[in-house]
Order: sequence, then C-alpha cells, then structure tokens
Amino acid sequence: MQCLVFWLAYPFLWLISILPFRLFYLFSDVVFFIVYYIARYRRKTVSENLRLVFPEKSEAEIKKIRKQFFHHMVDMFLEMIKSLSITDEELKKRFSFTNPEEIEKINKMDKSILLACGHYASYEWMTALELYGLEHKSFGVYKKIKNRYFDQLIKDIRGRYSTVLIPSSKATKTITDNEQNGIRGIYGMIADQSPKLGRARAWVNFMGINAPAFMGLEKLSRSLDMAVVYLHVEKIKRGYYVASFKTISYTPVQEPEYFITRTYFNHLEEQIRREPRYYLWTHKRWKHRNAPIPHDAVVIKD
Repeated sequence: MQCLVFWLAYPFLWLISILPFRLFYLFSDVVFFIVYYIARYRRKTVSENLRLVFPEKSEAEIKKIRKQFFHHMVDMFLEMIKSLSITDEELKKRFSFTNPEEIEKINKMDKSILLACGHYASYEWMTALELYGLEHKSFGVYKKIKNRYFDQLIKDIRGRYSTVLIPSSKATKTITDNEQNGIRGIYGMIADQSPKLGRARAWVNFMGINAPAFMGLEKLSRSLDMAVVYLHVEKIKRGYYVASFKTISYTPVQEPEYFITRTYFNHLEEQIRREPRYYLWTHKRWKHRNAPIPHDAVVIKD
C-alpha cells in the first residue's frame, strides 16, 4: 500500500516541481485557500500558540499573523517539492549565504560544526550551502517518516548534492563515530522540537514560557569539541531567503554550562518576535508548559 500511494503521488509532485515560478506560486495560493479556508488545518493549534506567546496582541493581530503564517507554510512545503527539479543556479539565487567564509574559518581550526537551525523561514533549501564549495562534509539530522518510499524521497531531495542524512535516532552515535574517526563535518540540526516529557531533563524559557528542551547541541559540542553556529535565515520576499552564520562558540567546553542552549534559543526568539509569521506554529511546542518540572531536571536561566 505504501508503494502504491507513493507512485500515485509522485507524478503529481514532479509536475508541481517543474511549474514556472509564477505558476508555481499561483498554485501555492490555491493550496493555501484549501488548507486555510476549507480544511482549516490546525488553525486552532496555531491560534492557541500565538495567543500564548503574544498575550499583548489583539485578536485581529493574531488572526493576521495566523493567515500570513499559513501562506508561508504552504509556500515552504511546496518549495521542498520544487527541489526535485530546481537548477543549481536558481537555488543559489533564491537561497543565498552572506558569510560562508565563517565556515571556512572554522574549517581551518580543524573543527566540525553543529549548525543549529530552527523551524523558521526556510530550512528546506539550506542544501544550497553545498554550492559554495566548502571543505566540510555535509550532514543533515532529520526525523524519519513512516512511509519508507516518501522517506526515501525526502532523503533524496534534502540530500540532492553530497549531503548525508542521518535519522535523529542515530545522530549521537553517527556524529561521535565520525569525530573519533577524524571525519570532519557540518551537521545541520533543527533544535527547537519538544522532547517527550519522560526524557525532558532540561527546561528553558522560550518565548516567555518554560518548556523542555533538547540538549543535543550542548552535550555533543562540549564532549566532542565542536563549534556551534546558529543559522540565521531571513525571508526577504516570496521565494527568496538570505542566511548568515552566527557563531555561538568556537570552544563550547570553555563556555559556562548551558550557554550554548540559552544562546541558541535567544537567537531564535529574537527572530520570531521580529517576524512571527515565519515560525512553524503548527507544532505543539509548549504542550508540556503546565507539567511539573522533575526534581532532577535543570532549569536554564538567562
């Protein structure tokens, strides 16, 4: 059944990917109308999240941000499909990097990099970094999806160049093994997901609310002496993004404990507060906010 669903859907996805950009975004507008007005996909969740983190905003402002967000979300999802056929030149034009020399600087230190990303703006076209001829081998940590055929398609799209995708369940072991074997790399990690409550051992104030946080950036960077860089992505207009590298630390082991985690969330929160429409509000990021914090958990202070 999984195979049948995939092969029925794939020709349609390919046709979407080869549409000229003008028609591509007209199609996105149609999909937005269906998702937002007819299916009403997770509108309640998005509204609840926005009201929670922006209590000072009026209901009219909340609805405006919600609508802007859904426009962006549909665009971003379809832009992932566009990756099936987009040319290298077009991708580099639409997702550019302002300071790739920062990555080269760290490469000269003979260090690997944890590239800390958020569910903000676009993370689907960040593979354009491969077009800058950097020496680091590229890896992307991702969450597998249940349909193995679509999972392979996502891997093919995101690993279109020489990027190697690592399932999140194997990330720690793979990165550790690579470091021990002298394989230097740049590892793209989206670090703002909410861990399962039973595994939450650290809590952080994110957007004014205490929430559990993954500690992968903190633990891996300190134990393996890896540089940590925040990927600051801005959407400058429809279909165009500009990214810059903001180094959190070249030597995490020398930083105060939890500095890496706190700084990452500070960077992400600053972007969200400035342009909230580009954050992925459909996730229930603060679903554990009312849960008791375990006595052995760490509460990371500012």
